[in-house]
Amino acid sequence: MSNRTTDTTTRADAPVDGTPPPAPPLTAAQAEALARRAGLEELGVRPGLGGHLREIWGYRHLVWHLSTAQAWAANANNHLGQLWAVINPLLLVGSYYLIFGLLLRTRGGTENYIAFLTIGIFVFGYSSSAIIAGSRAVVGQIGLVRALRFPRAVLPISVTLTQLLVTMPAFAVLLVLIPLTGEPFSFHWLLFPVSLLLQTLINLGLAFFLARVVNAARDAANLVPVGVRLARYVSGVFFSIPHYAGHGLVSALLLYQPLAVSMTTAREALMDQYALTWGSWVAAALWGVGLCTAGLVFFWRGEGRYGSN
Repeated sequence: MSNRTTDTTTRADAPVDGTPPPAPPLTAAQAEALARRAGLEELGVRPGLGGHLREIWGYRHLVWHLSTAQAWAANANNHLGQLWAVINPLLLVGSYYLIFGLLLRTRGGTENYIAFLTIGIFVFGYSSSAIIAGSRAVVGQIGLVRALRFPRAVLPISVTLTQLLVTMPAFAVLLVLIPLTGEPFSFHWLLFPVSLLLQTLINLGLAFFLARVVNAARDAANLVPVGVRLARYVSGVFFSIPHYAGHGLVSALLLYQPLAVSMTTAREALMDQYALTWGSWVAAALWGVGLCTAGLVFFWRGEGRYGSN
């Protein structure tokens, strides 16, 4: 009786068609290790900051394609096309020179006011457009955010790069205009790309901060242009801050805030009147790296909320 039972059990456990028995299920630790080797990610889990940076780098081609397409489309509907990227700042230089240089006479403390004003308008114009557009980087692409999965930091980066590409023709014209105002060529000119890089980091950092704030409170988008307009009148675009504000604490606060220090480094690079002061360059570097790093972390912490409201 016992032998018959044993034979029946053995025959029941054996595969009927000769195939091997199924493998035992993976443990949780084994499944996790296998998924990690295959590059799979757990649903609903935000990657760490290091993983987030690797994701952004993986989408660098998307950043470039978005930026170039948007930069070309910025003036595509105008009859003069991309020439408006140059015409607009030149018109601003003419109108502001008439108002501030001739009527209000804010030329004190500057030997070459035309060069001073031109650099201020071109440089601040880049920051202004990058900050305003960057604040709407997420809400302006809400359809893309809800339809596709990608690191949302791609959007502020793309917007900032777009504004840089749009402004590049204007900066090329700036380098032609400055010698025409009487400024000599010097080795300091080689520092202008460095100044532009630091300014781009500052713009990107502010875009990271504002993009998350505007995504959480859409009405804040209406306040950003007001803040930029206020900054235009206190950042030394039209006047020399030390000449009119003195050399005290107020002057230092105005002179070393991020938007003003961008113009200071550009003027030191392109104008013979301004000797290189490493304090300005160090301040620009600290603002650029600090704002960009803190802004990225701030924006990354809100990654799961974009497109949900």
